[in-house]
Amino acid sequence: MHAGSILFLWAMAAVFAQRAEGWSLAALTGASLIAALVCARAQCVRLLARIRVLLLAIVVLFAWFTPGEAVFMDWPRASPSREGLLLALTHGSRLAALVCWVAILLGRMPTERLVSGLYALARPFGVFGLPAERIALRLLLVLRHADAARNDQDWKSWLNPPAAAGGETVRLIREHLGFLDIALPIMACVFLTFWWLR
Repeated sequence: MHAGSILFLWAMAAVFAQRAEGWSLAALTGASLIAALVCARAQCVRLLARIRVLLLAIVVLFAWFTPGEAVFMDWPRASPSREGLLLALTHGSRLAALVCWVAILLGRMPTERLVSGLYALARPFGVFGLPAERIALRLLLVLRHADAARNDQDWKSWLNPPAAAGGETVRLIREHLGFLDIALPIMACVFLTFWWLR
């Protein structure tokens, strides 16, 4: 499947997740977590660990600052509200699902294909003067050097200027669109429109 279509479907799923709630959101988050742990366990664990403070902030802000019925009736001033806990669970679940999808995307798609998909999605905006190819090549260079810096464990080497990239070549992959690459995003847009307006 075309990388641009995968990214477009990912974006549609992210929009869909913002509308899901209740049992459908719980099922979506659970399925996303299981899929991420199976497909990209290391990325999933690392990304979820990185957002733990944000998840804690969501719980505190929604649970204690949303008006509603107190959970602990004996200490109403110190108690979180039931409505706030429900909101915290909803928004935390949406964030966790998105992070799991990002983990799957980063774990299963090479950097070159990821940038190629972004390039394919940005190309139509060239009509408005957006230099899609230049942006894609710069992004590819940044991601490549960020990976090299992350793999380098000696922090002192970061202080030295990088050596000239002599004959380093950067290749931007251009994939061909197939029938499914066009049909699936269109069907996703139609489904999402009906879901949003229902």
